[in-house]
Amino acid sequence: MAKARVKLKKSDYSEEMEILSNRYILMNGDKYEVSQIKLDNPISGTVYGTLLNYKGSLEALKEKVYHPPYNEPPKGPILYIKPRNTFSSFSNPVPLPNGIHELEIGAALGIVISKTATRVKKEHALDYIEGFTIANDISIPHESVFRPAIRHKARDGFCPIGPWVVSKESISNPDSLGIRVYINGELRQENSTSNLIRSISRLIEDVTDFMTLSTGDVLLVGVPENAPLAKANDHVRIEIDEIGYLENTIISEEKLSLEGIL
Repeated sequence: MAKARVKLKKSDYSEEMEILSNRYILMNGDKYEVSQIKLDNPISGTVYGTLLNYKGSLEALKEKVYHPPYNEPPKGPILYIKPRNTFSSFSNPVPLPNGIHELEIGAALGIVISKTATRVKKEHALDYIEGFTIANDISIPHESVFRPAIRHKARDGFCPIGPWVVSKESISNPDSLGIRVYINGELRQENSTSNLIRSISRLIEDVTDFMTLSTGDVLLVGVPENAPLAKANDHVRIEIDEIGYLENTIISEEKLSLEGIL
């Protein structure tokens, strides 16, 4: 059984638990069905996204990467921040902004940092990892990735995270985890962290070479190419091997306002 840390809504603390299956968990000696407990976002730090870290996402730019504004392939990790207003949790609705018809679904593995990490060598990177979680790094569809588009990526509720943080000891190989995105039950995207340009340990080495990561921070390894689109009332499910699944439904801002949620 995989060991994990979960945070329940209206609780100030995280709870240790064991994952029995995709449907059940064991917490404080009691068995719970995942769909019947109210899960909060399990992370406490800053969330950093990484652009173009899947081989396919860089290849998709084709010759554009050699022309302005890019001029050449990136030499280091390209980071951006998903600010706190974007944080959301398992089963929370994702607001679809007025005037926008579809959202880009960003299935991402999240590395949760366990202690202050500065200039970490890749052979020691695992020493700085608490575990792994799932994030939906949502964007309003846009073409250019030259400068991370805050207006398109930092909307309220655009980063559901969870459902829990699985301990690193429970993950056999984080560099070979299958990732699948289902929309309304239909498989719309499938990829693997084996296709990352920078592996988990290499990404930590490269990022901490120029900035410190702190306890509780989350480093998203990137979003695979051909991210699927979802519209109002679509149900989105992201699965990552050995971690679990993250589910949310896209709901129009207008409807959420009428229901008093926004």
